[in-house]
Amino acid sequence: MTHLLHRQIHSELPVAVGGRGVELFDSAGRIYIDACGGAAVSCLGHGHPEVLAALHAQVDKLAYAHTGFFTSEAAEALADRLAASAPGNLDHVYLVSSGSEAVEAALKMARQYFLEIGQPQRRHIIARRQSYHGNTLGALAAGGNFQRRKQFSPLLIETRHIDPCYAYRFQKAGESDADYAARAAKALEDEILELGGDTVMAFVAETVVGATAGAVPPVGDYLRRVREICDRYGVLLILDEVMCGMGRTGTLYAFEQEDIVPDLVTIAKGLGGGYQPIGAVVIGAHIFEAFRDGSGVFQHGHTYLGHPMAAAAALAVQEVIARDGLLENVLRMGDRLDAALRERLGQHPHVGDIRGRGLFRGVELVADRESKAPFNPQLKLHARLKREAMARGLMIYPTGGTIDGEQGDHVLLAPPFIVTSDVIDTIADRLSEALDAALITASV
Repeated sequence: MTHLLHRQIHSELPVAVGGRGVELFDSAGRIYIDACGGAAVSCLGHGHPEVLAALHAQVDKLAYAHTGFFTSEAAEALADRLAASAPGNLDHVYLVSSGSEAVEAALKMARQYFLEIGQPQRRHIIARRQSYHGNTLGALAAGGNFQRRKQFSPLLIETRHIDPCYAYRFQKAGESDADYAARAAKALEDEILELGGDTVMAFVAETVVGATAGAVPPVGDYLRRVREICDRYGVLLILDEVMCGMGRTGTLYAFEQEDIVPDLVTIAKGLGGGYQPIGAVVIGAHIFEAFRDGSGVFQHGHTYLGHPMAAAAALAVQEVIARDGLLENVLRMGDRLDAALRERLGQHPHVGDIRGRGLFRGVELVADRESKAPFNPQLKLHARLKREAMARGLMIYPTGGTIDGEQGDHVLLAPPFIVTSDVIDTIADRLSEALDAALITASV
């Protein structure tokens, strides 16, 4: 009997007892390839000696000091590194303990920014359907997944949602990428105008959509158009890179590939690689200056802000990524993963789309390729696929509700940046086997 409240109360989970590189081990001696990084978290894999050494050194020096009284060398050093590596005028950092906390803080920053500059009427948030921004109430309100939101909807702040830039589902036959990008971006402008241009404070979007829709990248110049629209109406652009950022798509920030800079960007998962809980908001200079020259206070806070252990782990992770040239490996192995998936699954009758960037790849499953019709949600194909993959020693991140929060299934893959080509091939082989087995158990 367990006294833990697990995510699934009636499930029996294996007990993880160790990990090395791309593998995790359970108490029964089984070995699993971590092809999803947990949830796009373990960017350096498991048991990296230099990160462990950094944690040992930090705990011997200082485990914790409350940020109401002290700063710490580790937190200052991490902030310096993040500010130095961030594009444009992103030059200050607010350290928290999770991606949800980062999004929550960014929303509060956006509201306070407009109070500081004398625009208190700006209060509306616009986000996108089939987005996921976290599970705290503010972040959940910004998120656009109906299934996650519905039971908590009476508690959520009002947020307007527009369609995502999701080519597989929304781009029309014969429509060019440029035309589709323009149409998808125009939905944002239309929503701003409906609400009143001077009442909208922020547009929140994942640069590459993660868990809810499965590694959906923007099309054409969609995000450049979004940036222009936000600038036109004085709306802050908040990009959520909790899952897709910190090198996962092949550049440190995913938005670097779009040739734009947001006003605020949230990061987490790959920031600390899972070695400690940590997240951050990286802040544009104009946001910081409004706080500095106004009230001098950001009216927010948590007990574990800027935790020295978490900061030390994250700093070590980022140093290893830079020193070992791992972003180049993300691009190289990302191309290999895409090719392997297309070779094994590209003609599969129940694979509708293979997409993503770098080591952030999604496979959308369909009942019929021609019509793109999803499987019956009652089949819970994604759950069957997860079980079959685990039975074959493969960890993947499958999710239901890809289309509208209830219908549609996809698989997300996000292996560690240190992955090699032979492991990529094994991932693709085992995923193909697991999918066929899951379809058999579902009587498809």
